[in-house]
Amino acid sequence: MKKHLVMIALLAFISIPALGEKFTGYISDEQCATSASRAAKATDWINPQKFEACAQKCAKNGSPMVFVTEDNKVLKLDEDSTKKAGGHLGHRVSVTGKVENGTLKIKKITTIQMEAQSKPGNQQEEKMH
Repeated sequence: MKKHLVMIALLAFISIPALGEKFTGYISDEQCATSASRAAKATDWINPQKFEACAQKCAKNGSPMVFVTEDNKVLKLDEDSTKKAGGHLGHRVSVTGKVENGTLKIKKITTIQMEAQSKPGNQQEEKMH
């Protein structure tokens, strides 16, 4: 019996790192994310009504996609993760993945509903361009 419990515990321990870490944040473009790097949190500069169009416009103009954490840290995406994130540009997302040297490697990504902006009068996005 002890042998089985040890084996189950060992399998659980091995499986947890394979799943990766969970993150909630935003798929943005590097230009917008860098322009807003002084904000304390992503919701200080992301306007849900304008964010998707803005991020898509900048990405179309060559700004690479990035992941922005809720506390406004910018993580680069590797090539495979960029492909996975493509349909989520300008969205709030839940991501399972791994961060290595400032680059997020996405295993799974799902769009989640954006929260209302905490500062309705914020014009940060208009100032970026």
